[in-house]
Amino acid sequence: MLVLLLLQLAAADSIPHITLDEALRRSARHDPEYVAASGAVGNAEWARRAARASMFLPSVTAQSDASRFSEPTFNLGTATPQEVAVSARIDARYDLFLGGRKLAELRRSRAELARAEAGELEARFGVSLRTERDFYQVLADEELTRVARERVRRAEEQLVVARARVASGAAVQTDSLQLRLELSQARVALLEQSTALRVSRLQLGRRVGFDGPAQPVAVDSLPPAALPFTLAQAVAEAKDRGPTFVAARASETAAEAFVRAQRGGYFPQLSIFASSSAFDDRYFPQATRRSSVTFSVALPIWNNGQREVALEEARVQRDVARVRQRDIERAAERNLTEAYEAYSVAHATIELRREALVVARENYRVQDTRYKAGAALILDLLAAQEQLTQAEANLVDAHFAARLALAELEAILGRRLFTDRITP
Repeated sequence: MLVLLLLQLAAADSIPHITLDEALRRSARHDPEYVAASGAVGNAEWARRAARASMFLPSVTAQSDASRFSEPTFNLGTATPQEVAVSARIDARYDLFLGGRKLAELRRSRAELARAEAGELEARFGVSLRTERDFYQVLADEELTRVARERVRRAEEQLVVARARVASGAAVQTDSLQLRLELSQARVALLEQSTALRVSRLQLGRRVGFDGPAQPVAVDSLPPAALPFTLAQAVAEAKDRGPTFVAARASETAAEAFVRAQRGGYFPQLSIFASSSAFDDRYFPQATRRSSVTFSVALPIWNNGQREVALEEARVQRDVARVRQRDIERAAERNLTEAYEAYSVAHATIELRREALVVARENYRVQDTRYKAGAALILDLLAAQEQLTQAEANLVDAHFAARLALAELEAILGRRLFTDRITP
């Protein structure tokens, strides 16, 4: 066991160390969901620019063709038969009226951008939550490994005492056997916890973009502070500015704008075209030039139901977005209550776990002293040992449960709650 411990300590020293601040920054660059959400903001921004440009700018196309014929053919540019004909043209089109489709698309693009930005914020806190979970899991596994190691040490010391008492006739052989069983169980628990620690280090390394394990730098062990608002205030803030709720409202707005855009297919469409062409038998054609301006009016009548299908699909998307948005708002109080109370319970539990640990340590000390004096049974000592190990593990769990509950609450609200917290 000593050799295994030394190997574990040497391996931990060779693992790259990383702070929580650095882990949050690195994980954002290596998390596929966040990279996709960040890219969606860029896509939505360009879609908004395109919708805005279509309000004032025409679409422009330039084209040039060069042809060689097997027999001389009349060339519009030179007005003579030529084997080579070259033409160039530039076309511009501006849609004057599309049944309100331009305004609807502009409104939709703005809503899509708002949804993308809210989605990016939600993804940022999502990857922050996952990173903190992996970060704290390593720290918790380290503490639990220390607890398991202490259990092995106590079992080894107790076994020495039991053997001495059995040899002197102060105890029966079963005392030694019971402690040998306890030592075996403690060693197995240490091996299992050591394996969990190695796995959690590898998971943290994966999260932050390392090819191997990562070792987190220990954070402060101070108890978390009380939340700076009530549950009702948290629910109101989440509904107003929470990224999930903002994204849901933006989705509904975008879906409604899309329905209006599809309705534009029932109105006349007014467009203006401008074209300038040049013809010659060489690049760049200059022999003959032609220009034209065309005003077009089109009335969509029937396109085999495609217009109606598109409108119905848009309506279904709007209804789904509307129902989803209402459902998210109704779930706000439930989700916030769960996260808020989880943090409050964890915050209150830490002090109770500390008191329980003090009691368990004292109880173990008394039972250990009484067993050495022959005034207690081996089963009493083993029970005290188990209670002490469980109390130490419970305190570790309470500390990191509070940190994770705080991270979950911040992910819902989309902001850090304390100024000394890391900004992802």
